[in-house]
Amino acid sequence: VQLQASGGGLVQAGDSLRLSCAASGRTVSRYCMAWFRQAPGKEREFVAGIWRSGTTTDYADSVKGRFTISRDNAKNTAYLQMNNLKPEDTAVYFCAADENMILSTFRQGLSSSYRYWGQGTQVTVSS
Repeated sequence: VQLQASGGGLVQAGDSLRLSCAASGRTVSRYCMAWFRQAPGKEREFVAGIWRSGTTTDYADSVKGRFTISRDNAKNTAYLQMNNLKPEDTAVYFCAADENMILSTFRQGLSSSYRYWGQGTQVTVSS
């Protein structure tokens, strides 16, 4: 499966953005999907994940209550709605997918658990 992330940009603190991750090649409904981010000089970190059916989601503590992950399997697309953005949210955001995940692994939010990755989209939040 190929993943294409989009929707990043330059915004001010308190603004919102919605990232999209369009999948092609295979039916995305079979895949768990997630968003990770990487700020300059930092390691890639988990942001949010969504189970195949969309019924189960997981979030990093730093984004709980502000970010919402969702998916539209009919459109083969996952989304990350980001509200009340903060300067510390500045990073390159990557979407990821994997079809061979069990729930316990999904809950760990490890980047090594995801086989397929998009190219990343830059999100910059000014104060």
